[in-house]
Amino acid sequence: MAALAAVGGTRLPLTAAFGMPNPPTGIRYGYAAITWGKAEKQAIDDISSSGYAGIQFRAEALTEFQPAQLRDLLQTKKQTFVALSSGDVSLDNPDQAAQIAEHTAHAKFVKDAGGLYLQILDKLKPYPRTVTPDECIRLGRLLTELGKRTADLGVPLGYHNHLNTISEHPDNLKRVLESSDPKYVKLELDTAHSLAGGGDPASQIREYHDRLLFVHLKDVVNIPLDTPGAKYPFKFVELGRGRVDLPAVFNALRDVNFRDWAVVELDRVPDKSTTPKEAAIISKQYLEDKIGVKV
Repeated sequence: MAALAAVGGTRLPLTAAFGMPNPPTGIRYGYAAITWGKAEKQAIDDISSSGYAGIQFRAEALTEFQPAQLRDLLQTKKQTFVALSSGDVSLDNPDQAAQIAEHTAHAKFVKDAGGLYLQILDKLKPYPRTVTPDECIRLGRLLTELGKRTADLGVPLGYHNHLNTISEHPDNLKRVLESSDPKYVKLELDTAHSLAGGGDPASQIREYHDRLLFVHLKDVVNIPLDTPGAKYPFKFVELGRGRVDLPAVFNALRDVNFRDWAVVELDRVPDKSTTPKEAAIISKQYLEDKIGVKV
């Protein structure tokens, strides 16, 4: 039975009370293993037992598992291998062919392990990032060449908008996408990186709906730039605890009929007294209680 909230004397479902009277359907929810660092097996156990149906790995999985081993383990846990974070490509690297070959090999791992997608970003540089239009064009061309190779393996390529990269600002993300072939380069939109970079994730979902491969559900708060260890004046937090307008994000996903994977991501737990699994459950409860979706 749906939870109820009192609004103007009327008892309404919580989804209606928070502006989500008709939450989207057909989306599957996964969680990113990044929160567990290099403890990939623990991440699989915790994500599975928390109720998420899928998992995204970082490149550590390439050394931790053989493809068949990972495929079999995920099958026993009833988990889908949604995506591999393949690392980055750099316009400063003179050996473009070697970069493409490396990430193509990662796509082969994804394919052999029963995974779906390959995530890529470009090399991080100090915040705030200064970018030229030529860099956007060159990156779009490089991504297209990589996307052709991964497509040959049956693994779609998703470009990840990210702080400290060329796509940090929404105008540059637009240039990158316009400079790449939509047949081979899709978008993996991250809601927190979009907002922190000056964008509106709900608007970007609508604008790029035909290129959305999968989505990172992520939340963010502002912090002082001189915070110890901070790369930029933001900190990622569990869903519903930051500035991202997640009801608006879900309205947009519903409006564009998005029916693929949404992966909840949290780089690290913001409160050291919280375990990665507890943080995953906090975000799951937010999605179910406040958005009204079933994880």
